[in-house]
Amino acid sequence: MAAPSARSWSWLAPLAIGVTLLKCLLIPAYHSTDFEVHRNWLAITHSLPVSQWYYEATSEWTLDYPPFFAWFEYLFSLVAQYFDKEMLIVQNLNYASNATILFQRLSVILTDIVFIYGVTECCKCVNRTKESKEIMERPAFILAVLLLLNFGLLIVDHIHFQYNGFLFGLMLLSVARMFQGRHLESALLFAVLLNFKHIFLYVAPAYGIYLLRSYCFTENKLDGSIQWRSFSCSRLFALGFIVCSVFAVSFGPFVAMGQLPQVLARLFPFKRGLCHAYWAPNFWALYNVVDKVLSVIDVKLQLLDPAKISKASMTGGLVQEFQHAVLPSVSPFTTLVCTLFSIMPAILHLWLRPRGPRGFLQCLILCALGSFMFGWHVHEKAILIAILPLSLFAVEDRKDAGIYLILVTTGHLSLFPLLFTGPEMPIKFCLMLLFTVYSFSALRALFRKEGPLLNWPESIYLSGLVPLQVMCEIIYPLTSWQQRFPFVPLLLISVYCSLGVTYSWIKLYISVLRELGPDRKMKAQ
Repeated sequence: MAAPSARSWSWLAPLAIGVTLLKCLLIPAYHSTDFEVHRNWLAITHSLPVSQWYYEATSEWTLDYPPFFAWFEYLFSLVAQYFDKEMLIVQNLNYASNATILFQRLSVILTDIVFIYGVTECCKCVNRTKESKEIMERPAFILAVLLLLNFGLLIVDHIHFQYNGFLFGLMLLSVARMFQGRHLESALLFAVLLNFKHIFLYVAPAYGIYLLRSYCFTENKLDGSIQWRSFSCSRLFALGFIVCSVFAVSFGPFVAMGQLPQVLARLFPFKRGLCHAYWAPNFWALYNVVDKVLSVIDVKLQLLDPAKISKASMTGGLVQEFQHAVLPSVSPFTTLVCTLFSIMPAILHLWLRPRGPRGFLQCLILCALGSFMFGWHVHEKAILIAILPLSLFAVEDRKDAGIYLILVTTGHLSLFPLLFTGPEMPIKFCLMLLFTVYSFSALRALFRKEGPLLNWPESIYLSGLVPLQVMCEIIYPLTSWQQRFPFVPLLLISVYCSLGVTYSWIKLYISVLRELGPDRKMKAQ
């Protein structure tokens, strides 16, 4: 297929500029404690020597990201001093002057250039067999909108406040390079990404297995099985050298100072508890609720002493460790084992039946969902690690489009509790409605000749999200129960959405494991 002309991409710049202007309109919006987290990291990296970065604890929001992100904050602090020097003082806790807000908001918008570039490269990998004369019906255009206007990314980065766009830009760029056959560049980008934010360890198995199987082994047998004699030591060395070099640059200074244990202790704080304050819609949310229901029943039947029931996390949304009342309590090791079991079929499938970059991306998504479903202290925002790459498949295959619509709708709705202030309520409703209507209508138009994207039970389930949200956002706060059980709306949203996320994960798994034959979908350039 010939490379698309520059004219065929003329719509991309106006789309990116329009989305950027929308982000600028959100500058005055509410910001969460993550805003103070990053202001504090600006202050730490600017005011203190490197040797104190991972020891400083004046604020409760200590530096707990890998070293590359710490240097990222340091570079921004050099510019921040020209906006307001007071934000760079460690002792100025919860400092949020207008200049500080403006600077931090603009820093997120600026770094989204990486995300825009990553989206552009991914759009070039889209199969053009469904090309239409109408720009708005082209798969590449639909994919660009689904990514650039992703509701979850907009509210998490540009209202709640984080730098996920920059990080996901690196991930999408790494995925695009894999489709383009630039394996070493893809590995380099992913290694850099891991040293910015270690949550992307969720998908590291997909990278490791695919690069070993499809890059270090250069040939397959006729039946698709591995040709052991084709193993290339030089390729393995090149791959290992790139990855090890990145980690050496990142962690080397802290190893030299004898601070590696301290850095790792900050990166992996297992005492934070099984669930995050805002329950991620995963298996453990269902597990917690089942335990709570059983404990209530046992208390009624006088089989359980109420005084022995842990009150943490079940009604207050706290994140400290607690013991389940009826079901076995869950340890970090248990979640690790469950996560490994959940991703093992995908990894084995990628090794035994490699299907090129498409198989790699399928494994990446399944690893992201498996880690989200069973990981320890999973943040609800982590669902975006699966939603964004799944967007690439949503414009390629009708079945994947249906799975995407269920996952993206439930995953995005589960983020609603992040924005709990009154002024932001109409914003989140309008943005969610805009994105949802577009994603449903655009994908239905794209696959209108192939049949419906959802069956009736799936449609009924998604329709139930509307009364659920009305109940939790409007009706419940007006009742007397709000004072006694303020955690109930969050619990209901988490549990209901976890059903949709679990269903999407299982359906995608079945679809991937049944899929045979060579890669015919997305282009490997």
